[in-house]
Amino acid sequence: MALSLYVDTARWRAHQKSVLDQFPGLVPVCKGNGYGFGHERLADEAIRFGSDILAVGTTYEAARIKDWFSGDLLVLTPFRRGEEPVPLPDRVIRSVSSVDGVHALVGARVVIECMSSMKRHGVKEEELGQLHAAIEDVRLEGFALHLPLDRTDGSDAVEEVIAWMDRLRAARLPLHTMFVSHLRAEELGRLQQQFPQTRFRARIGTRLWLGDHEATEYRGAVLDVTRVVKGDRFGYRQQKAASDGWLVVVAGGTSHGVGLEAPKALHGVMPRAKGVARAGLATVNRNLSPFVWAGKQRWFAEPPHMQVSILFVPSDAEEPRVGDELVAHLRHTTTQFDRLVDR
Repeated sequence: MALSLYVDTARWRAHQKSVLDQFPGLVPVCKGNGYGFGHERLADEAIRFGSDILAVGTTYEAARIKDWFSGDLLVLTPFRRGEEPVPLPDRVIRSVSSVDGVHALVGARVVIECMSSMKRHGVKEEELGQLHAAIEDVRLEGFALHLPLDRTDGSDAVEEVIAWMDRLRAARLPLHTMFVSHLRAEELGRLQQQFPQTRFRARIGTRLWLGDHEATEYRGAVLDVTRVVKGDRFGYRQQKAASDGWLVVVAGGTSHGVGLEAPKALHGVMPRAKGVARAGLATVNRNLSPFVWAGKQRWFAEPPHMQVSILFVPSDAEEPRVGDELVAHLRHTTTQFDRLVDR
């Protein structure tokens, strides 16, 4: 009995192909928990569609994935002087976001990150003049721009990239390759048309692996069902059942990522109102689970345990049976499955 990730493999791969067709030279990203699929599986997929490079989050991820993927590995987290050394093959490319970092990586293959409107990390415009001497001692693979997802100020992503291309050109730095993130296909096409001598490579993870929501589905198996009546005590905290129904023990707990949720950026009155309502219910121990039974998301009977969750299903719904599977609306990037099933 497990928390399972079911994958409609043909549909999933058809979506991958549609993204690859839109973004020639795409750099697939495999970081974190492998977008819910695991590093080994995504490395296999990248090999299958013939990618020459795979982007990973950290040097520790690169050390693991190097045995599964034989092409180049691009580490997205920028190098910092004094970081713990991790033994890596020469095919690993390091991202660098400072002039000092470039100086410290003599002989290494590097991609230099430029400071975008994300303002997360990157070389600034006033530092470009210092890069001439620094890049003489490294093998420069190109420059990179990590762009924001939303542009609430109405600015244009293409114009931001063009501005950086102009700065790099004015500083007489090589423009053979530019790695970019969070551009649409038509935006990438505009850039390629304007700068035909530069190869633009889109780094894509979420859109590639998770862009077709109907291709994947999490399900938790029902392990036990116990009838309760109003007032019965149950669980670690011995709370009382609010009404008649069933306590349903389902596979999937905190070790799987169930009950864990990344903060969301809320826009608009309705999403904010819903957020306030959820917070209010949580103060009286009413938390909606990600598990669905009989067409409705069901409430946690109590906070999820390490490997299972206990749900409350009221008596007006059909009784779940041991062995049934409940669909679970889980975030791929925070979920660890017990098994992956290709369909």
